Amino acid sequence: MDLTGIHHLTAITADAPGNNRFYTETLGLRRVKKTVNQDDTSAYHLFFADGAGNPGTDLTFFDWPVGRERRGTHAISRTGLRVAEDSLDYWAGRLQDAGLTRGGITQLDGRATLEFEDPEGQRFRLTADTPGPAHPWHRSPVPDAHQIRGLGPITLSVPQLAPTEAVLTRLMNMRAVRDYASPDGTGHVQVYAMGAGGPAAEVHVAVQPGLPMAQQGAGAVHHVAFRVPDKAALGAWAARLNALRMPSSGEVERFYFRSLYFREPGGNLFELATDGPGFAVDEPFETMGEALSLPPFLEPRRAAIEAALKPLE
Repeated sequence: MDLTGIHHLTAITADAPGNNRFYTETLGLRRVKKTVNQDDTSAYHLFFADGAGNPGTDLTFFDWPVGRERRGTHAISRTGLRVAEDSLDYWAGRLQDAGLTRGGITQLDGRATLEFEDPEGQRFRLTADTPGPAHPWHRSPVPDAHQIRGLGPITLSVPQLAPTEAVLTRLMNMRAVRDYASPDGTGHVQVYAMGAGGPAAEVHVAVQPGLPMAQQGAGAVHHVAFRVPDKAALGAWAARLNALRMPSSGEVERFYFRSLYFREPGGNLFELATDGPGFAVDEPFETMGEALSLPPFLEPRRAAIEAALKPLE
């Protein structure tokens, strides 16, 4: 049983219209699904991805009226986004022109990287990735060659390594592959790989015992999800968690994929999610993400749900 990579990452915004503009216009991602949080239908759940809406490229947001996050440990502290090896200069200029907080192009863990924050303080790291399949969105303001290719690596902050490492390696079958010094000088970072490895299939764990406990808010990450191929594989993972006495949500039908959730000892919420059926299951591929989509069990409440949502555009 192996996880095959990062599936999606879900973060928090307190400004859905601004969030929608930034991720489609500045980052040039395709909005592949406009829906609501299935557990809190007053909140949008927006999905941004590559042109095909592939698993492993989804950056998603819950829209909640909250204050800014308090940064610290026990948190998913930085989200990696993969771009082509020759794209970092382009992005350095684009982010500067947008007036965003960003660092310089540096080498980290043997890869060229560029760190920046979105307007609400969401922390990202662009990582130069080796050539591979790309599915650009041809209506993006970003040229095809420079578009974001997907997620990874994802960085967690924990105060101590051993409990988190036990879950990653013994339960989730990841493997420890190397470590490096934390770029802020606060400790070291241990790298874990799954499946074929590489930036799209890595979790980086920063050990930072001196930081306060984080508090989620706008600009924070809510959870990270990892890829499993299908429902049968997810069922096997549910049985594995149960056998190892790891508390979990059990399987949850999200319509666009099937999931289960559990929290690792460092406090971070993990999700396992199937690759399919995908975002075109309820609307045409060519127009997915343009209108409000609701899973079948919420469709009878459409009028009330739509009335409670603010306009995005």
